[in-house]
Amino acid sequence: MSRKTLLTSKEIEIILHRLACQLIENHNDFSNTVLIGLQPRGTYLANRLAKLLRDEYNIKDLQLGFLDITFYRDDFRRRQEPLEATSTQIDFLIEDKKVVIIDDVLYSGRSVRSALTALQSYGRPDNIELLVLIDRRFSRHLPIQPNYRGRQVDAINEEKVVVCWQETHKEDIIYLEPKPSKLD
Repeated sequence: MSRKTLLTSKEIEIILHRLACQLIENHNDFSNTVLIGLQPRGTYLANRLAKLLRDEYNIKDLQLGFLDITFYRDDFRRRQEPLEATSTQIDFLIEDKKVVIIDDVLYSGRSVRSALTALQSYGRPDNIELLVLIDRRFSRHLPIQPNYRGRQVDAINEEKVVVCWQETHKEDIIYLEPKPSKLD
């Protein structure tokens, strides 16, 4: 099986605008809402959404942070190679705020569970929502569902969703590709 394109650059752009509009419908001026991108890959999506909200929808006082969940993961001691932590950048309080957690792909739900645990270190939010670009709906290990999704994908476990961003791969495109076999 070869690589299959799930979303082109134009489709990603349309989805980002739709997600931004959905956020505005639910959070108005964002005066009591903060966006938290999960490190490392959720930060690209969070930055893009924040830029859209500020530049094209005139949301002035948008608070955006980035959360590292490395040491909150339930598998960080099980890996063969050591994990490298990134930095958490949250320079505001989340106490009694509405928090929107942002990640690129929702797969098993374990990263989101880790994020929920990590957020407790920064206060007690009033409400937490989840926004993802790709929702792999048949892969959940935990009962976690997104409030906002760009696209729902029915992928089997042997397939991998690859999200490429202009900032890192010189183009915006999302693929579904087979996982390499152990013989490769």
